[in-house]
Amino acid sequence: MTFSRILTAAVLIPAVVLVVWWCPSSVVTVLATAVVLLALLEFFSLGERVGMHGFRIWTGLCAVAIYFTLWLASAQESHNLSGGLRIIRNSNFALFFTTEIILVTFVLGATAIILFGRKPVVDSFASIAVSAAAMLFLVLPFSAVIRIHGAPNGRKFLLFTLVLVWVGDTLAYFVGRSVGRLRMAPYLSPKKTWEGAVANLLGSVMVAVISQRWMEMPLRHLILMAVLANIAGQMGDLLESAYKRSAGVKDSGTLLPGHGGMLDRIDALIFAAPVVWYYLSWLTQNV
Repeated sequence: MTFSRILTAAVLIPAVVLVVWWCPSSVVTVLATAVVLLALLEFFSLGERVGMHGFRIWTGLCAVAIYFTLWLASAQESHNLSGGLRIIRNSNFALFFTTEIILVTFVLGATAIILFGRKPVVDSFASIAVSAAAMLFLVLPFSAVIRIHGAPNGRKFLLFTLVLVWVGDTLAYFVGRSVGRLRMAPYLSPKKTWEGAVANLLGSVMVAVISQRWMEMPLRHLILMAVLANIAGQMGDLLESAYKRSAGVKDSGTLLPGHGGMLDRIDALIFAAPVVWYYLSWLTQNV
């Protein structure tokens, strides 16, 4: 397990770093869309194990629309920097085709599927519940990856987000296995310990301290951002464990040897990325 986990990480991490640093936002958007669609398939598979059959195709189409919209809006933004951090948005496209409009369309489309589709009416509540959960807990928060990459210095901040998640997860894994004794959430995830959680948090702080000069950002803000993102990421990890526990499975899939499925791999990033994005947005308005 450990060998396959390390081998998979050794292949994926350099590839992801190269894409984030060298590729344009259009490529990052396409890859982020592919990742979220794979995670969506796993999410719906977990739901089906407990009798909740979501609207796979419709939810996937709306996810693609949201990510494409965010990329176009980001591409049309004009940015003015003050102290290397200020963002000014000016996108005419976003006035006519927004995430909110797509979400309303998602609801209307789901309603139409219920009214005119072939699924039994008795399954309607479960179907729309799991589909809405997929949008709320997966598609929307993970879209922050596209927002971050499209911002000024976005490549740096996206890499920072990824690295703090990777380092935190790695330290939590090895510290938890070697010295972990106090179970953090024994019902949700028996192997997670408070020792591992603390190591996870300290790992993210270490990333903030080491990268401060490269990030060109005040250390206090970088540490606070890392701490908040780490806590959110650990919450995302536990939430995904709750999904799997409800479905009676250990992993969301088998796509990534040693890591499980795509949802297993990005569970922390799903919650950490929006924290980084909104912290940056707040910082640009108040610094």
